[in-house]
Amino acid sequence: MTASTPKGSASVELQAILDNQRSAFRAEGPVALATRVDRIDRCIALLVDNKDEICAAVQQDFGCRSRYVTLMTDIMNSVGSLKFVKKNLKKWMKPEKRTPFMPMNFLGAKAAVHYQPKGVVGIMTPWNVPVNMIFSPLADVLGAGNRAMIKPSEYTPHTAEIMHRLFAQYFEESEVTVVTGGPEVGAAFSALPLDHLIFTGATTIGRLVMKAAAENMVPVTLELGGKSPVIVGDGYDIRLAAERIITGKAMNGGQLCVSPDYCFVPQSRLEAFIHRCKEVIAEQFPTVQGNPDFVACINERHYDRVKGYIDEARERGARIIPLCPDGEAFSSREDHKIALHLVVEPEDSLACMQDEIFGAILNIRTYTDLDEVIDFINARERPLALYYFGSDKTEEARVIRETISGGVSVNAIAMHVACDDLPFGGTGHSGLGNYRGRDGFRTFSHARGVYREGFVDMAKLAGTLPPYGQKIAKMLESQIKK
Repeated sequence: MTASTPKGSASVELQAILDNQRSAFRAEGPVALATRVDRIDRCIALLVDNKDEICAAVQQDFGCRSRYVTLMTDIMNSVGSLKFVKKNLKKWMKPEKRTPFMPMNFLGAKAAVHYQPKGVVGIMTPWNVPVNMIFSPLADVLGAGNRAMIKPSEYTPHTAEIMHRLFAQYFEESEVTVVTGGPEVGAAFSALPLDHLIFTGATTIGRLVMKAAAENMVPVTLELGGKSPVIVGDGYDIRLAAERIITGKAMNGGQLCVSPDYCFVPQSRLEAFIHRCKEVIAEQFPTVQGNPDFVACINERHYDRVKGYIDEARERGARIIPLCPDGEAFSSREDHKIALHLVVEPEDSLACMQDEIFGAILNIRTYTDLDEVIDFINARERPLALYYFGSDKTEEARVIRETISGGVSVNAIAMHVACDDLPFGGTGHSGLGNYRGRDGFRTFSHARGVYREGFVDMAKLAGTLPPYGQKIAKMLESQIKK
């Protein structure tokens, strides 16, 4: 399929692929551990054997994205997730014992949860980490015994095309297949009667995906975004906080769904924080323009959007601090590279404080009262990530207890996402459901409750069968009470 594929034609082609996969799934029967491991091993081989070609494709899509960034964020993290699932899969596949109701648990009854594959899972991925966002959920999907249809973002066409080609080499189309194309193909994909659909991307598109999936009662997992806040506690080492925060913000040019959007710094320590941010970026990126290590905006459209946030904030009187040598704040529009900018004390009405930035801007606000910070965060849509830097355990516990977000990292940026044994997902506008590791295995499995009767017929013993009389009346009276 191509970006120009008509929607009707795309629907027919996609439905044919789905029918093929579903037929193969039914014919296979129970999916053995060895089969699941083999599919995971083929994913690992696909990545390891073709890492150089994959890096080149991602570089071509971004215009400037270091090979090392792709190796770390896309290849290494994907291989790590696949290996984690492979290591733990045998344990996860075992039926999970549960406790039957009283008194049947003492009379031989047994209860358990059996995790069965759902069937065919659709994966719709974004452009920002285009390879990992395929393999991170795919590790869980294949581990759970499913087959997969994958629709990559049209904003990374070279990466999508190499994924299409490589998956065709390593997998039968009835196991895993990649379909490419633009919005028309995406709309048709989200309308398929899949057994589960996971979408990662913008909240606005997530709403449309969920609406389309609802027509076929397809369960969905939505990994969206939002404005992830940072709180720097008053007693924490401000230099260390600035170093970790600005390093995290610079990852992938700020184009991460868990990238910090705005940061609360104690008022008395603002200048020290800014000074250290300047030092750290100067150490890591002595230059920005022409530096292959600093990731460009994905395209001109996103360059215009991010630059527009900075221009508006400057025009409205906000303090703007570009973290780069003089003259390197902005490249040409064709190169679409923007240096990291600090926007200090921005007004709430500015677009940079309203929209998810997904680019090289960090808003900084000062505070004197933690209550105001927590109230500010809670008055907004729930973010995908929240970050707290502090050494006060009581304050840390309060921040975690009194705020709501998809996940939290303490004294670090995005490290909760790197932990395969933690669920990853949002809440509210930042997403629905989660995946990764055991939690992903369960998301993409049907949890089937199984009860096995013991050696006593409970219905007869309790007198719950008609004709009703005094025996059941006494039993009900003994159970329905405070």
